[in-house]
Amino acid sequence: MCGRLPLAVLKAIAEGQGLPWSAYMDQHGSLKRNDEHWTLEEELRGEQEPTQVGRALKSLEIEVIYALSPQAKGRVERLWGTLQDRLVSELRMAKAKTVAEANAVLERFRREYNRRFGVQAADPTAAWRAVRRGTDLDRACSFHYAATVLNDNTVRLGGTLIDVPPGPRQRSYARSHVDVCQLLDGSWRVYLGDAMIATKASTTTTELRTIKRRRRRPPSAAWKARGHVEGRHDHEARMEETAGDPLAAAPE
Repeated sequence: MCGRLPLAVLKAIAEGQGLPWSAYMDQHGSLKRNDEHWTLEEELRGEQEPTQVGRALKSLEIEVIYALSPQAKGRVERLWGTLQDRLVSELRMAKAKTVAEANAVLERFRREYNRRFGVQAADPTAAWRAVRRGTDLDRACSFHYAATVLNDNTVRLGGTLIDVPPGPRQRSYARSHVDVCQLLDGSWRVYLGDAMIATKASTTTTELRTIKRRRRRPPSAAWKARGHVEGRHDHEARMEETAGDPLAAAPE
């Protein structure tokens, strides 16, 4: 499962229902960092960046609750197993051959399933939160990468070149630290703070996936215990050498 699917589901839920207070999920690598690789910035900060999905949940103020035991994970896995087995039969019996036909079958199945197995809530008040005014769901539910605008006013990321036009009064954005977003439709946006300073049409012809980040060994326990002092000067020197490196990307 890549990060695009949960991001798309999150965006659809937010647009259709609103935002939940919390999300219960397993510890799949697209949902939770399970790796031992750190960027220089993470080493100095003492914590890893979240996954793309984790970042989206945090930005939308949704609490994350991870299933920490086989029993907890088994509850939802058994349900998915039942639904996947049943839905295949339902689609076959309905002779669904297109996405539209399959979605129509799914909607009928959902209503009937909820009618048969739904339980009346003790408190019928809806618990969904309204999306905050001004929230850009396209940006929140996208792939984010930290980058630096190069001297030729471009951003390079994973083989993609994005031109950054001059700002007000022909201002150059060279050396600016920016947030590069790839939306779920494959298109690109470049933000300086909250200002969108560049866009680019979709460059993706295959399934949208996170651009892999540069990997480093995890910091040692002794290094952590010293308050992350060791390596600061080396870090600053290396940052000078790698300024503009687009692979300071967020993890999958």
